Amino acid sequence: MDTKKIEEYCILVNFLAKTLGPNYEVVLYDINDYSNSIVAIANNHISGRSIGAPLTNFSLSVISDEIYKENDYKINYSSFSKGGKILRSSTMFIKDEKGELVGLLSINFDDSDYIDVVNRVMSLCHPDELLEHQKSYHSLYSILKEGGESLSSSIEEVIDIVIEQVLKDKKVPVNRLSQQERLYIVKILYKKGIFKFKSAISIVANKLQCSQPSVYRYLSKIHDK
Repeated sequence: MDTKKIEEYCILVNFLAKTLGPNYEVVLYDINDYSNSIVAIANNHISGRSIGAPLTNFSLSVISDEIYKENDYKINYSSFSKGGKILRSSTMFIKDEKGELVGLLSINFDDSDYIDVVNRVMSLCHPDELLEHQKSYHSLYSILKEGGESLSSSIEEVIDIVIEQVLKDKKVPVNRLSQQERLYIVKILYKKGIFKFKSAISIVANKLQCSQPSVYRYLSKIHDK
């Protein structure tokens, strides 16, 4: 991995944060280490994360789906903090000379102060429209809980949100999943790069309510294919 290229972006983190202001969290990820990916962060009061936090579920999708190969960035998508606060995010894909991804530079905007101002104005002028606005806002929150980017501060949180997204269409509880269903889930987690995280085997086994040897067997079957 091009570590020197990542280091060149470190100065941008504080520069952008000071330029944009305290409502903007700026984060630099080095994808060489999924478990300790954040190498620089400013205004981290927004997500509560710090240097050494892992990649997010969105970052994993960028890598596994190779979104970066046809795009240089993704802007104005929704994310949410550990406390459930909805944010507006944008991410630039940092690539080496061969076009391979080496890092990510993300900006997470907390616009809750501005939404509060809008709500106050609408409550005075258009109370009915305010109710509709709040309904759409809360429905967006529900969508985010199912598929948005979670700004997680621990590996377990990242794995948990990815498993939740995989399981959302399943009609049975985890403890009633068949071996084939667990194999299917492990296969998706493998494709998303989950097992590049430290302690992923034990965390996945706990979440899927099966033994660690079972997870190893599922991975062995995936590798054999």
